[in-house]
Amino acid sequence: MTAHVARLGDPTLHFWLTRSVARAAYVNLSEAMANGCLNVQEYSALVTRCRKCQHVETCEAWLASNAASAARAPDHCPNADILNRLAAELKA
Repeated sequence: MTAHVARLGDPTLHFWLTRSVARAAYVNLSEAMANGCLNVQEYSALVTRCRKCQHVETCEAWLASNAASAARAPDHCPNADILNRLAAELKA
């Protein structure tokens, strides 16, 4: 039996990438938690999914060109569905 160990990226980098992509998609994660739309475990899962992502350079480039004008999280983001759902919930 062969075990597969997934490499996780730097927690600090991915914490900030998660927050930055969320902010670009008009999601304030602190507000989402305060409003009950996101709990601590879900927040942690967002960062962990980001840490597993192989698109760090793509994400950084996307943020450099879209951070101020994105309507949604990028398709390459493993958290896109959740962030886009949160954006809709927070607008309502």
